Order: sequence, then structure tokens, then C-alpha cells
Amino acid sequence: MNKNTIEGNWEQLKGDVQKKWGKLTNDDLDVVEGNRKKLSGLIQEKYGKAQDEVEKELDEFESSRKNAA
Repeated sequence: MNKNTIEGNWEQLKGDVQKKWGKLTNDDLDVVEGNRKKLSGLIQEKYGKAQDEVEKELDEFESSRKNAA
């Protein structure tokens, strides 16, 4: 996910992010503030996943949003 894309559209993305990664709380998402690195770290922490797995999920998430638009 392009850093500018995630930061620029963060308010719109928060709901979709929370649907996909339901263990992330509103407080978690407020801390992330659209920062992909922070988001990746939180997903790794909450779900116990490896960094490369989370990065792949984030890339797929971005692709699915682009295809839906």
C-alpha cells in the first residue's frame, strides 16, 4: 500500500481495515494515523503473523480496494 494512499485516505480506510483485521480497536487505528509501518506492526502483534505475511495481506487489501473503485 502506497504510503501516500494510506495516509491520504485514512479516514475512509479505517472502517475497511477494522472489518478485515477485527482485532484492531478504534484506539489502535487512531494511533496508526495512516502509517503503514505502524499498521503492519499492529497486525503482526495482534495476529502473531510474520512481517512478510502481513505485507502481502496489506498489498492484497490495497489491490482489492483499487479493483472495487
